[in-house]
Amino acid sequence: MAENDAYTRRTILRFIVLLIFGVIACRIGYIQLIDTRYKSMAAGNVLNYEVQYAPRGEVVDRRGEFLVQSMECYDLMVIYRDLPKEGFDTTRLCNILSLSRERLERELRNARAYPRAPRLIIDYVAKEAKLRFEEHNFQGFYTVQRTARQYPRKIGGNLLGNLGEVSENDIKRGEGEYKKGDYIGKSGLERAYESYLRGDDGVKILERDRHGAIKGSYMDGMYDTLPVPGQRITSTIDARLQAFAEELMEGKMGAVVAIEPSTGEILVMASSPTFDPDAMVGRQRGNNYMDMLYDPQTPMFNRAVQARYPPGSTFKLVQGLIGLQEGTLTPENAYPCNGGYHWGNVKMGCHAHASPLDLRNAVAQSCNAYFCYVFRNIIENRKFANVKEGLDRWVEYVHSFGFGRKLGSDFLDEQEGYVPTSERYDRVYRGSWNGHTVLSLSIGQGELGCTPLQMANLAAIVANRGYYYIPHIVKAIEGQDSLDRRFYEKQYTMVDAKHFEPIVEGMWRGVNVPGAGTSSRAYLPGWDVCGKTGTAQNPIGRDHSTFLSFAPKDNPRIAISVYVEHGGFGATTALPIASLLEELYLTDTITRPELVKQVKSLPYALPSRYIRKNDSAKK
Repeated sequence: MAENDAYTRRTILRFIVLLIFGVIACRIGYIQLIDTRYKSMAAGNVLNYEVQYAPRGEVVDRRGEFLVQSMECYDLMVIYRDLPKEGFDTTRLCNILSLSRERLERELRNARAYPRAPRLIIDYVAKEAKLRFEEHNFQGFYTVQRTARQYPRKIGGNLLGNLGEVSENDIKRGEGEYKKGDYIGKSGLERAYESYLRGDDGVKILERDRHGAIKGSYMDGMYDTLPVPGQRITSTIDARLQAFAEELMEGKMGAVVAIEPSTGEILVMASSPTFDPDAMVGRQRGNNYMDMLYDPQTPMFNRAVQARYPPGSTFKLVQGLIGLQEGTLTPENAYPCNGGYHWGNVKMGCHAHASPLDLRNAVAQSCNAYFCYVFRNIIENRKFANVKEGLDRWVEYVHSFGFGRKLGSDFLDEQEGYVPTSERYDRVYRGSWNGHTVLSLSIGQGELGCTPLQMANLAAIVANRGYYYIPHIVKAIEGQDSLDRRFYEKQYTMVDAKHFEPIVEGMWRGVNVPGAGTSSRAYLPGWDVCGKTGTAQNPIGRDHSTFLSFAPKDNPRIAISVYVEHGGFGATTALPIASLLEELYLTDTITRPELVKQVKSLPYALPSRYIRKNDSAKK
């Protein structure tokens, strides 16, 4: 019995010893054949991986003129464990790189937490400073080449957008494409076309000796990868026209958008006030950003696609077109205007002009009363069960013109605007309302809100007699045969082409027949300009000034909308800006320098809420 117990114990002991050796053998095999972690750690001791940042793609205008270029600059990096134990000349390093001692010491303290990892000390080191840095042997420090943006024309800050360091959310959304320290498009074109502009980074592998000093390229660069530059983008913008628009809008608030009707290409997108895009590059970017962020005039807000304005009288074009399509209006229909529209206690004022007017002359003269009748006849049509049904049908028409929804442009920040429905009025008036309750919609007022891009698109729709191409800012991308197919497809309204002719005729008369309308100052000899003024009522301060136009009347080349907050009458402020831009685009010259001077000197008073305390003190 005792022998059997001894035998059993020896057997169990042998089994345990064999099991332990088996586990050790399996672990050694796993480490050597499968697990690469220790190999990576060993490689990390002898290899140094330097990111080779890809140059970002450049942007040119429709004629090939540079809007955005890349300039060479460098990041100063440090690997803490490679710093000399006896220290280094911090004063010399700071002087060479215009670096404060406080920042250097702060970044070195941060680098100490991860001594093997590269740590950014300072970015945007100029090439000249980098060359001076390399004249001295600052062990543990090295530079990495980057490219920063520069703007030869210094225009289009809101349009082109800017770059910023990736956030944690950017890294998560990028699914491994981005890492800390990378830059990404934060707004405008830079953001919308990030995937084309950013390129692919490369890597350079350097070998260390047993003391940690760099010996040279690992395996003669066999495993290095070169950076692939981003793709060049040709924008639809006309740089000269964009610069002129920003010049004319300086000191004002609002936006200018011009479109080529035959393609939907955006020729101008100027938001005012704007900013010098170079202010968002370099070491002062953060300070400049915060300064603009708290500026009451919001220069980083792209009013062209984000602001919601009442369109005012320019919207009368839409009312006339809907009435014609619905059969509640003919071009010959005439309505009286005795200083405005009057119905019981309801009054809508109007300026002095002949009465009665037909449709063409009502467009030319911008008669408020006329379009009050037109709007009421549309939504109170007897074919509808009630006014609610009539208004919802009207809303369908308005949506087909691109209002109350995003147009689908390549601006990621594009807003929808707003078109009120019967549901809204039921909620506000508890179901008790009629055509007079919402009469302000007839002249583009009330709850109606549109972006300047939508208003310029309306000009393109009328110019094309019923359709438009989705407005876009990119004409071509290097290496791509075409853009997204949606930019090549015609988008039709619910109004037949034949109904546009009397509206176009009215716009033409308003400009070209002396004394026939409100847009006569937009006349350009030989160019058959068509235009429509608008003065949008504003509960805070002076009325807004707007003007919508296209030219020539047949085979139009440009459609434009100008909107100036607190600008007064449409013919006073917005019209001359649009007319000057049309002249430059169509004739390649300006023959009215006195008008340029007049536009720049127009009296323009901002409400106090837009003025900083220190600005008002200066005045």
